[in-house]
Amino acid sequence: MPAIQTVPLAGTIAPTLRNLGWDWAVEDVCQHYVAQEAVQLPEEQADALLEAADTLYDMLVQAVPDELPDDFLRRLAIPEILWDAVRHSWADDRHWHLYGRFDLAQTPDGPKLLEFNADTATSLPEAAVVQWASLVAAGLSEKDRQANGLFEGLQAQLTHWLELNDDLAPTLLLVHLPGSAEDATNCAVVAEAALAAGFELTHLCEADAMTVSVTGADRGAWAEVEPGQWQKFDFVFKLVPWEILAEEEPELTTDLTQLMQSRDVVVANPAYSLLFQSKAMLAWLWQEFPHHPLLLEASFEELAGHSVRKPVFGREGQNVTELHAGQPGQAVEGDFAQQPQVYQRYAALPQDAHGRYYQAGVFWAGQACAIGYRRDTGFMTNLSEFVPHVLL
Repeated sequence: MPAIQTVPLAGTIAPTLRNLGWDWAVEDVCQHYVAQEAVQLPEEQADALLEAADTLYDMLVQAVPDELPDDFLRRLAIPEILWDAVRHSWADDRHWHLYGRFDLAQTPDGPKLLEFNADTATSLPEAAVVQWASLVAAGLSEKDRQANGLFEGLQAQLTHWLELNDDLAPTLLLVHLPGSAEDATNCAVVAEAALAAGFELTHLCEADAMTVSVTGADRGAWAEVEPGQWQKFDFVFKLVPWEILAEEEPELTTDLTQLMQSRDVVVANPAYSLLFQSKAMLAWLWQEFPHHPLLLEASFEELAGHSVRKPVFGREGQNVTELHAGQPGQAVEGDFAQQPQVYQRYAALPQDAHGRYYQAGVFWAGQACAIGYRRDTGFMTNLSEFVPHVLL
């Protein structure tokens, strides 16, 4: 893999976004870590990244046994309280997987899967809007292009989700973790796409502002859209990880499962996306597709040589540890050290002239549709810079 080349960007993106009416995309949460330069990405490399994501998604679907036996769910560390929801959503196509983000390493041997953020992938505003606006603000000519159809991909997925569930009211509640401006901005992107897709009503709120009832005339998911005005929602988009919901809100998890089974509500991303989210799937994929060119060797047991240890439901790069023949190297602190671990062969990320590493994020929304980069001097975390790209 040749060294990463970048081109400087100049100008402010705020006027461009405000002219579009997308004030929500100019908050500091979207701008403060967006680099003022862009990766120069050869078109053939962009095509290889997009094709890799499509192939990997197909492999994930093929690798999942249709009946979802108990042993498989245990192997992937799926919380038992979610088994019914996972099985129900997997068996019923009306529970539609809207989108996810593949994190890929570009190596001399081609793209390699690092992990798939299938449940609650973020960086939507950066990838869909901000990186495009950064090129416009820099005054680059119309011939300068990006691999960036994320908003259109989300709109198409939401349109299809609505069509699959045309017996339900086109009302969408979008919930996120309390106190997270970043998650709220990500939900705002989905809400914009939902309105373009034909949803008649959308509403954003923190997860603890959603009320769920499984009895009587109030059965369903509700939120207070105006003071004293409550609205029932048939569609729910949650930027709350399924496994955290199961651990911290078991009663809510059980109620949501009942409502999904009785078709009082559909939830995205569906519970089965947790199968793909589990990093134990990396080892499962290697068993199902050994030595596949898009995969790095992965195992439930420690690997010899240079590898990385990851918690199965770790997030934001937390508790990832580099191992050299079993001895720990660089590591990221976090809250997931007590989780089951999976081991993956180490893959060196490409670097620029300043020694910074670049990780490609490829968004999948029905198909691979957008690319964005994260860069850092070590392991990628939620605080790593987001870097736009321009196709060569």
